Amino acid sequence: MLAVDPGASIAAIAAEAGVDRRTVYRRFASREELLAAIYEARYDAVQRAVDRARLREAPVAVALHRYVEEIIEVNRTWPVELTRLRADDAIRERRDALIGEVEDFLRRATDEGLLRADLPLAWASSLLPQLMHLASQQLPGLSAARAADVVVDSFLRGLGPR
Repeated sequence: MLAVDPGASIAAIAAEAGVDRRTVYRRFASREELLAAIYEARYDAVQRAVDRARLREAPVAVALHRYVEEIIEVNRTWPVELTRLRADDAIRERRDALIGEVEDFLRRATDEGLLRADLPLAWASSLLPQLMHLASQQLPGLSAARAADVVVDSFLRGLGPR
């Protein structure tokens, strides 16, 4: 519901969930606390995806596909807009740490020749999340694995070595 309407009220969220708004307020003191719990759950899922992809030790092509597939699944499970909580220091630190892990992986992918070395790392680290987001939303008929095939192919053909 928050993916469709980020400004949805607690009453609307409770109604959609089939509970009374007081039930929601017993668990979450405010809308901000509810949003923080949602973002925390999403970042937990992203961390598990990064861990399962084994970005540091798996062969880069394998790790890339695993990571993309896992993140597409996370995006489909938790389709919430994350920009609202970037001001929260704890969330920002966690987000930055995860971005750092992926950037380290992309650096390794470049060093090992999977990605072009003549493009800035920022290009790859900006493009990959956008492709995963697009696949999550625009390829709903594909499994996460098949959508990952499309993303990885698009990513490598655009950023792969010439």
